[in-house]
Amino acid sequence: MKYFIRHLLTGLITALFFSAFIYLTYYGFTNKLLNTLLGISAFTLLLYVPKRSILFSGFFIGLLWFYWIGYSFKYDGVGYMTPFITFGFGLLYLIFFAPLAFTDKPYIRAIFLFILSFVEPLGWNWMKLELPFVNSYIGVYKYQFIALLLALSLPALIKNKKLKALPLFLLLAAFNYGYPEQHDAPIKIKLVATHIKQEDKWQRKNLYPTVNMIFNEIDKATKEGYDLVVFPESVFPLFMNKNPLLLSQVLAASKHIDIIAGSLLRQNHLNYNVTYFFQNQTYKVAKKLVLVPFGEYIPLPSFMKKFINDTFFAGASDFVTAKKPTDFLIKGVKFRNAICYEATCQKLYDGDVKYMIAISNNAWFVPSIEPTIQKLLMEYYGRKNGVTIYHAANAAGTGVIK
Repeated sequence: MKYFIRHLLTGLITALFFSAFIYLTYYGFTNKLLNTLLGISAFTLLLYVPKRSILFSGFFIGLLWFYWIGYSFKYDGVGYMTPFITFGFGLLYLIFFAPLAFTDKPYIRAIFLFILSFVEPLGWNWMKLELPFVNSYIGVYKYQFIALLLALSLPALIKNKKLKALPLFLLLAAFNYGYPEQHDAPIKIKLVATHIKQEDKWQRKNLYPTVNMIFNEIDKATKEGYDLVVFPESVFPLFMNKNPLLLSQVLAASKHIDIIAGSLLRQNHLNYNVTYFFQNQTYKVAKKLVLVPFGEYIPLPSFMKKFINDTFFAGASDFVTAKKPTDFLIKGVKFRNAICYEATCQKLYDGDVKYMIAISNNAWFVPSIEPTIQKLLMEYYGRKNGVTIYHAANAAGTGVIK
């Protein structure tokens, strides 16, 4: 029992070091030096703690990073699944980090960690091993991650005590020497933050107040001289293309200001989570390219998909995708469209992208750290790719991300 508790506590401490930057950011505290020290300490522990402690580390990391995922299940009528989902993510990341428990040699664990930095369990890509360094003095490119792992693991190979610290000079190669320059878009953009609870969002009685709020914001942005007003994901809680009167009203408003708003599209008996772009009394629809695992598609073999979708999601996880990213041309400036989860996927940053319009509905998961992790991931991808992100969100997360 004594050894069990020791391994459990060691694993918990490792997980706390690995996760601290998220919670510090959540509470509004970001310090590059502290994040650097916490990140280096976390990876040192992952490389050197006993084998059994690694399993506890993985389990607690899964909980600390993703305890909130099960929150959304109550809106599908299966809220009783929440603790099981939370525990399941603990087990998932116990398995994710388990290869490290097969050896006590730090340099082999370093190889495993580098390989794991490319792994996305069940298509879920929010475990970025480089993320603890997004606001630190260490860079987040792969070569910098390699330099970090070598600097921390190679001392275990050196028997001469006087030379053991020599590999630490490799940290110089891991330092953040800057990212591609990010620029502000040369147009005036208003990002609208809404605060609609998820349990209220789709109730028919709330539709009129929501639509009224949207048009008030459009009128206000027009009078204030904005070129573009951006609303969150599914701000119109309906299939917009099946509501011609509302569609015509938004088109009329777009004569004076460009409008981006999230809604749903029903087309050829298929459902799409989309962005509507209204400009000069015409509109364009941007369909999602990347769906949320389990939220919008089931990342399992086909024989299991229908059962899980019908049993736990009331048939709701059946959205389909676009074949390529969508760009909007606004006042001669090109913007890449991203809907929520997409803004945290590299695929949306490929190609000629300088500016991104991202829309989200984070009401599924508040109060939790989910909007914080989302923001950190958007900083990670935005900085790596030199993209400035304009993010409009429901519940939490609205702002310009650079």
